[in-house]
Amino acid sequence: MSMPTPTADPLPYFVRGANDDFSRDGQPGDNAQTRASVKLKGEAIARFDALLHEIHPDAARVDPDRLQHLMSWLLSLPATRAHDVLDRRLRRLEGLRAMLDDSDWDTSDAIRARVLKLLDYVDRDDDLIADHEPMLGLLDDVLLIELAWPAFSAEAEEYRDFCTYRDDEHPVGSGESQRHAWVRDRLAEIALWQHHARVNDSQYAHSGDPPLLFRVG
Repeated sequence: MSMPTPTADPLPYFVRGANDDFSRDGQPGDNAQTRASVKLKGEAIARFDALLHEIHPDAARVDPDRLQHLMSWLLSLPATRAHDVLDRRLRRLEGLRAMLDDSDWDTSDAIRARVLKLLDYVDRDDDLIADHEPMLGLLDDVLLIELAWPAFSAEAEEYRDFCTYRDDEHPVGSGESQRHAWVRDRLAEIALWQHHARVNDSQYAHSGDPPLLFRVG
């Protein structure tokens, strides 16, 4: 997928058909018997899809077959890996929550509204898949994070970099002053990198063309 995702390994929502079997390592296999037992109602999927497109209007549509496929895939994984799939995406959600609560960061009104809709869904128990369902209870939350991520990925990555800068450099002053220092120093780093790239691609002196080793005719 070309769209940004919360982790480096996207969920296999787009890559295989809904009827694939899976082996224990999450790859297709002839003998896998794992199938998701949760049955989803069409109207519930429609509400989930509508919310997704309120948050990210350009998101892919929520397809029932792909969703069933994704549930089967998650259940086919070893428990530790399945929990890791869920936990890493939920940690990115906590990063968004922290971004909204950080007085040093100026989240735009549009991004704040989108993130709040996402958080409101995840904090509910009566969502597309009931949270008490073993392993699958958080999958709809994680899928919403995954498909809606492009709506706020740029600001989320900028905020992560700002937090890294703030922890490393300890800028002083108000939040606005700290953000100005972050932008100034990052631009200086980019300018230095560009300078080094130009130097590496150039020659300090031109000594003329090399002499010919052979003369013909």
